[in-house]
Amino acid sequence: MTIPSTPTHADSADAAFMRRALELAEGALYRTSPNPRVGCVIVQGGRVVAEGATEPAGQRHAEIVALDAARAQGVDVRGASVYVTLEPCAHFGRTPPCANALVAAGVARVVAAARDPNPRVDGGGLARLAAAGIRTECGLLENAARELNLGFFSRFERGRPWVRLKAAASLDGITALPNGQSQWITGPAARADGHHWRARACAVLTGMGTVRDDDPQLTVRHVATQRQPVRVVVDSRLELPPTARLLRTEPHKVWVAHALPPEQAEPRARVLRELGVQLIALPVDAAKPGKTDLDALLRELAVREIGELHVEAGARLNASLLNAGLVDELLLYLAPRLLGQGAGIAPFGPLQAVADGIKLQRLQIEPVGEDWRVRARLG
Repeated sequence: MTIPSTPTHADSADAAFMRRALELAEGALYRTSPNPRVGCVIVQGGRVVAEGATEPAGQRHAEIVALDAARAQGVDVRGASVYVTLEPCAHFGRTPPCANALVAAGVARVVAAARDPNPRVDGGGLARLAAAGIRTECGLLENAARELNLGFFSRFERGRPWVRLKAAASLDGITALPNGQSQWITGPAARADGHHWRARACAVLTGMGTVRDDDPQLTVRHVATQRQPVRVVVDSRLELPPTARLLRTEPHKVWVAHALPPEQAEPRARVLRELGVQLIALPVDAAKPGKTDLDALLRELAVREIGELHVEAGARLNASLLNAGLVDELLLYLAPRLLGQGAGIAPFGPLQAVADGIKLQRLQIEPVGEDWRVRARLG
């Protein structure tokens, strides 16, 4: 099926309306998981008459919010143009199909920024609209729409989450002193900014070593949010103590990935299950006996609707993810100080040549308080 592209210019009215839809989608950054963040703008006679953004999973999608807003204001949307950042859904999931609602409303034109990669939609929404005589276009500001939903697209297109690895370090790359002290290398502004990235993720991943050394909560505390991300612990030998601080808040949203056969997992598994923890039994990494297969973990997380995965782990798990080619993005907070010796961000290698190093792309460096935030893509 061929979906018509949008041959409009960036300074056109169409682009202005779509940019507004993208702003609305960004406003839903923390609340929609596992659904994508979507914005919708309804235009009648060249002016915006209604708009909306996706609500939490199980509630209204952006198109329905906008249609309901128009109805509440007594606005007739027949013949209107609709700008939406993702193709309207065409299937019954947690909510009815948005494409059907747009057809019933009598709109004349729908412009979508990006096609929905979900195989239950994947062009079907636009096709349903076109079959009803509604003009459809797709592709306007597509890259911006995809950026807002990297995890959603990754989950369906690659079968694994988008993995963002976060670390705080000194300017010479030290994340902890030889005695294990790591709090606090960066300042309060950087720590608060890090919670923004936690809040937007579907899940936060850490390792048993970090739980043992730091006993973190891994909850969002410095950002207002309607939901807490799932917390995933890579714990190959099921050593997570029931007294761990991350089990004090919503233990049912803690998933523990291990590589033990059932007969070895008990009774520790039983204790965790009684607390509400979900256990994920995975195969052993063929290259690392006794360790959990991380690729298998990511694919299992995608099946469980985890799209955007935020990693806050120690050097060993960081290195394992990087060595396996499973990291998509780095989020580094660098403090303006030198610490000399200690743990690094990810001691992978050793490499045989400088050219063998991991090449970073799309480097962005911004000040955050007294520190610097570095974002970069891998691959």
